[in-house]
Parts: sequence; C-alpha cells; structure tokens
Amino acid sequence: MNTATAASKRDAPIKVLLADDEQLVRSGFKLLLDLEDDIVVVGEATTGAEAVEQARIARPDVVLMDIRMPGMDGIQATKEIATANGLQHVRVLILTTYDTDDHVFEGLQAGASGFLLKDAGPAELLHGVRVVAAGEALLAPRITRRLIAHFTARRTAGEAAEHRLSVLTEREREVLALVGRGMSNDEIGAELFLSPATARTHVSRAMAKLGARDRAQLVVVAYQTGLVTP
Repeated sequence: MNTATAASKRDAPIKVLLADDEQLVRSGFKLLLDLEDDIVVVGEATTGAEAVEQARIARPDVVLMDIRMPGMDGIQATKEIATANGLQHVRVLILTTYDTDDHVFEGLQAGASGFLLKDAGPAELLHGVRVVAAGEALLAPRITRRLIAHFTARRTAGEAAEHRLSVLTEREREVLALVGRGMSNDEIGAELFLSPATARTHVSRAMAKLGARDRAQLVVVAYQTGLVTP
C-alpha cells in the first residue's frame, strides 16, 4: 500500500510509545513492534498522565493509546497531547476492546488519528502504525460503519455546511471529498490527474483552512457537511 511504502522510506524508524495499564498487553505489543526494522518502541506508560509525560520526553511519532486507564483516561490524554506545544507531529492511534459510538467520536474530537480494536491481528496493527505515522487516517471497518451512520443522522444543515466549506476552493472541496472516502495522496492524485505532491498540498491547505489537525478530522468534516455520503 502507498502509505506503507511512504513509511518504509523514512530516514529513521517510526518511534512508538505504548500506553496501556495492562503489562501483558504492552509486552505483547512491544515484542511485535520490536521485530520490525522500521519501528522502535521508545517508551511505555500505564496511565493517561504518564502517556502525556512520556510523549513530552520521548517525542514519539505514534502513541498506541488505550482508552480505559486509571486516573486520566486515553481520551483526555489524547486531547492533551494533541494540544500540547511541541507535540504537533505526534499521532495517536487508539487501541481498545470497545467500539461504542461515544468512544469513537470523543477520540476523534480529542485529536486521535486512528482507532483500532484490540482484536485486530498483528498485520493490521503494524499497518495501522505505519499508516498513522505517514499522516493518514485509520478507522477499523466496524468503526467506519458507525461513523457513517452517526454523521448521516446528525449531518450539518445545508446552509451551515455550505458556510463551513466556503473557505475552500473547488479543487480543495474535491480533495476533501476524496479524503473522506479514505483515499491516500497517491490515490487522490490519480483520481484528479494531479501529482501526489500537489494532492498533498491541497490536503494541507484544506486542513489549515478548516482548522483540522490531521486527515482523521478532515474525514469527520467531510461527513458532517454532507460532502461525502454513504
């Protein structure tokens, strides 16, 4: 996949921070990740507060964040990391045994770049780390279905949606719609006959104009405004 290829071309390994209150879970993830040449585990945390502290110290590329942890939970920790000065590059991939609507939407609103269930296989987990590190959004299929259903039921009214999208050029709207459909920069470029670099530029401009931290939030905007429909 293009995102995996992009990740493999990095000059340095993807730095991962593990945040989970269960040692067996952390140990399993660490064993799996350390077998990969392009991934290195740079820290572990057992609470949300520790995750925030370790993120500031280790400056990881990706945080594998559990939701249910004592004290500060993973959602609040994600929010603090997403809004902390100097941690703009850190991406949070939430891992949980729960896929309820509240967790999905709270996590995305807090700034998570991806959401993956703990029952995912090793290949899916590794793929998720690489995709999120490459700046893409990642949602498990079950969660994507819930996301679509949620925003279909709660879509922004037409006039308000049009006002929100008015800051975008026509090309940026096209690109936003394709991001909402889950396309990578390479795929967007092929669809619109643009170079991947040009597609990336349009994505970045749309993010800046809409105040989105990453592609996951662009997906949310695309569904909220009705630019993308099921």
